[in-house]
Amino acid sequence: MAAKMFASIGKFGLALAIAGGVANSVVYNVDAGHRAVIFDRFRGVQDTVVGEGTHFLIPWVQTPIIFDCRSQPRNVPVITGSKDLQNVNIALRILFRLVASQLPRIFTSIGEGYAESVLPSITTEILKSVVARFDAEELITQRELVYRQVSDDLTERAATFGLLLDDVSLTHLTFGKEFTEAVEAKQVAQQEAERARFVVEKAEQKKKAAIISAEGDAKAAALIANSLATAGDGLIELRKLEAAEDMAYQLSRSRNITYLPAPAPPRGHSPEDS
Repeated sequence: MAAKMFASIGKFGLALAIAGGVANSVVYNVDAGHRAVIFDRFRGVQDTVVGEGTHFLIPWVQTPIIFDCRSQPRNVPVITGSKDLQNVNIALRILFRLVASQLPRIFTSIGEGYAESVLPSITTEILKSVVARFDAEELITQRELVYRQVSDDLTERAATFGLLLDDVSLTHLTFGKEFTEAVEAKQVAQQEAERARFVVEKAEQKKKAAIISAEGDAKAAALIANSLATAGDGLIELRKLEAAEDMAYQLSRSRNITYLPAPAPPRGHSPEDS
């Protein structure tokens, strides 16, 4: 009896295993953010795109190909030449995703390695085309314009392959050693020129100040000469009195004690005579 019971349990377990295997072969899951394309051995790739969830298929005849339709990053470095024949090292960061409605065409014409076969080639093509329109200096001063043209051209080109670009950004832009050294030398020369211009302007200002000062002194001398010619020695006596008054005022405000010598008596006159 026990042997028959174990045999029955074994048969039941085998039946469950076979049923589970059959169930797994006729059911497949599509995760969130993914889509599936069905390949039929007799009819080829089906035009219908399968959405998220659990779905049925015909075992052996149909095979699901799952695609990730979420945004994916890709960095593409390129070495190219500018309009003035300068070497440019440029890198582009792309955030792309698949157009779900075009998955059957993408799988048929490109396959599952679309990121490796399409993006590097079209990115290199667009970058070389755009960079060749600008001089090396313009690539720096007009970076926004360069970015916009690269983004527009690359978005349009990628759309023909069923790829949608969510973001395109220039992450790296450098030039060859010769150009970098030339830019540094130019900056040094400009700084030296600015310094020399400042020295010249400073000397010119000093020259103008000296001329103005000399003109003022000449006018002052002319005025004094005219005054002396008009008033004679009276003007000189007036200036002496003003100077003595100013000196007395300054001495009166000083905290130090100051002695003023008495005026010397005239010759031939003794103090007793006075």
